[in-house]
This record gives sequence, C-alpha cells and structure tokens, in this order.
Amino acid sequence: MSEQQRGITLIGMPGCGKSTVGRLLAARLGLEFVDTDRVIEACTGRRLQQIIDGEGAASLRTIEQDVLGRVDAHARVVATGGSAVYADAAMRHLATASTIVHLDVGLPELEQRVTDWATRGLVRTPGQDMAELLTERSQLYRRHADIRVTCDGLTPEQVVEHVIAALLSHGDSAVERTAASPP
Repeated sequence: MSEQQRGITLIGMPGCGKSTVGRLLAARLGLEFVDTDRVIEACTGRRLQQIIDGEGAASLRTIEQDVLGRVDAHARVVATGGSAVYADAAMRHLATASTIVHLDVGLPELEQRVTDWATRGLVRTPGQDMAELLTERSQLYRRHADIRVTCDGLTPEQVVEHVIAALLSHGDSAVERTAASPP
C-alpha cells in the first residue's frame, strides 16, 4: 500500500487569512480545500454565530472538535476555525495526516481585518477583547504548529509563497512534488 500524501492544516486567529490563503494554496498545489467552519455550518444548517447565540460557545467547541476529528487531512489543505487549537485530540488527529502551519498576524493588523467581531462566530469568554483572545490562543498555536509564517503586511499571494517556502524548508515531500513551479 502506498503512503498517503500529507496535507497542510492552517491554524491562526480569526482574520489571519486561513480561508483565503487556504483556497489559493490548494489551487497552487493541486490539492482539495476544506474549510472546517463551512463544514460545521453545512452539518448543522446554522451559521457559527447562531450556534453560539442559541447553545453557547461550549457547544460550538464540541461540534468543532467532532468535525475536526473526522476530517481526513491527507492530500488536502484544511483551514480550521480559530478555536480549533482548544481541541487537543482533534489537533493530534490532524497532525497525523498533515503539516500544521500557523498563520501569525499581530494585533494591529487583526484589528484592521476583523470588523465583525460581535457577529463573527468567535469562541471567547464574555467581555474578552481581541488582545486577550490573541494572548490566550498564541500559546496554543505555538504548541500545535509545525511551522509559523508571519503574515503582517503581506498579500494572500505572498503568504502562499511564504508558506510554500517554509514547507520546503521543513522538508515536506508532498510540497516538493507539487510546488516546484508556479502556475
């Protein structure tokens, strides 16, 4: 039996570009793209904020953990929700099939990018602001990531190039096979 191609899982704060970069990266590498937030919405028939408003953030985290635990990350680019890193078992599952890439964006840029803070479907404690959430999650992103790519001031296309370069430096053989030449 041949070894399955490893995938790439993107983690990071809401607004860091996981979905946008993920789509571009998947297209560039000829891989399938999976956005776990959209999978959750398709499975539940509700937007993330509706789940939080109706059942609470803990319910969304439980649903997210279940979805992440069932995602086959082989030969795919997976964009996770920003709170995926709270689910240790699910992150271990993703790590068995993919290289985990943290798209790191600083607070000033996040504050510019995320204008729908109250309605975005963010898992956070009541009253928690973005700076506090970033501080809380940063250690989790560091713990789970194989690679960190700083995205401040970069276009999505530039982030894709930085991710590919980091994956190549990391020795990701799947990327070596597919990223040798730009589209």
